[in-house]
Amino acid sequence: MPRYLTDKDIADFRAELCRVATERFARFGYEGVTMRQLAEALGCSPKTPYRYFKDKADILATVRAQAFTRFADALEAAVAKGDGALDRARQVGDAYLRFAFERPHDYRIMFEIDQPIGDEHPDLAEAARRARTFITRQAEDMASEGLIDVDPVLFGWSLWAGTHGIVMLAKAGMLGHGPDRKALAGFHGLLMFRGAMSNKSKGGKAR
Repeated sequence: MPRYLTDKDIADFRAELCRVATERFARFGYEGVTMRQLAEALGCSPKTPYRYFKDKADILATVRAQAFTRFADALEAAVAKGDGALDRARQVGDAYLRFAFERPHDYRIMFEIDQPIGDEHPDLAEAARRARTFITRQAEDMASEGLIDVDPVLFGWSLWAGTHGIVMLAKAGMLGHGPDRKALAGFHGLLMFRGAMSNKSKGGKAR
C-alpha cells in the first residue's frame, strides 16, 4: 500500500530537490544537469521529480526565484541599517559583496545562467524585479536628496555593472595579487559618486 504524503512530506521533498538542483546548476550549468541525475542524487525514481515540477526549466526558474528572493532579503536588511541615502548605498554595496561570496551557488544561478526572465515564470520575474529595485533605487534616493546630479537610472545600473565586474574578477582569481575586493568596490563607488556629485555635495554638505 503506497504511503500517503503529508503536506510536510511534499514541502520537504521540494526543498531538498531545490537544494540539490541549485548546487548542480551552479556547478554544471543548465545543459550539464538532467532530471535523471537529480533523481539519482535524491535517491528516488526518475519520474518522481516530475510530480513536483513540470520539467527542468521549471526547476531552474523556481530555484532562481528563491535565490533572487534571498538576495533581495539581504539587500532589504542592508537598506534598513542605513542612515541617509549615501550610507544606505554603502550598506547595500557591502551586502551585495557578502552575498556573492557567502552564497556563490545562488549568485551563479542568478547571473551566470542564460534563462530569460519572462511572464511564464511570474515568481521569478517578481523576485528579480525586487532585487533589481534595491540595487538601483539607492541612486534614485541620492538624486532625491540632492547628492548627485546625473541620471540616477544610468548611475544605478553603472554602479551595479561595476560591482558585478569586481565580483567576477575575484571569483576568477584575478584579484589574487590585486587589491581587496571590498576596497576596490569602495574605490569604484567613490569615483562614481565624485563624478556625479551635485553642487550641494561639492559644497561639503554631504560626505
